[in-house]
Amino acid sequence: MHKAVIISAPSGAGKTSIVKCLLEKEQRLAFSVSATSRSKRNNETEGQDYYFMTPSEFLRQTRVDEFIEWEQVYEGVYYGTLKREVERIWKDNKVVIFDVDVKGGINLKKYFKQDALSIFIKVQDIKVLEKRLRARGTESEATLKTRIEKATSEMTYEKEFDISVINDDLELACDRVLNTVRKFLDQ
Repeated sequence: MHKAVIISAPSGAGKTSIVKCLLEKEQRLAFSVSATSRSKRNNETEGQDYYFMTPSEFLRQTRVDEFIEWEQVYEGVYYGTLKREVERIWKDNKVVIFDVDVKGGINLKKYFKQDALSIFIKVQDIKVLEKRLRARGTESEATLKTRIEKATSEMTYEKEFDISVINDDLELACDRVLNTVRKFLDQ
């Protein structure tokens, strides 16, 4: 089996920024684009940020076993990892890197077992997450409240991951994660 790197965190902890850093600095990695049924944001590109699907199309693909893992993250909003996406990356002789929510990360680790390195990105406390989410300006107050409640719950799953890294300084967090990933790739 090929190797996989799983980066997970509650929303706002900086996992996407860390994944971008890793992709810039480690040529052996290739990003696994997740599928989602949520609406596309203005700054997102189909096939680059996500594969956007309607909820019915997403559920149809779950029924025909197109996903390694999937879940309903919010009411009516699904996210998942397409088998064909991982196979595409491995065909190019790259190591797949995932940027997924906490439950998705746990499910991927169960699937790939010792062939995956799972990293939990965290912040000092939930107030930091709230501040970061508000700074994005992409959420309504109701959505923000839901994300913060979910993040609070997700923080309790830290021990399910191989390691955790505090992201209180993005550059330092990137360096810590990069060093850990390179050790894993070199094994």
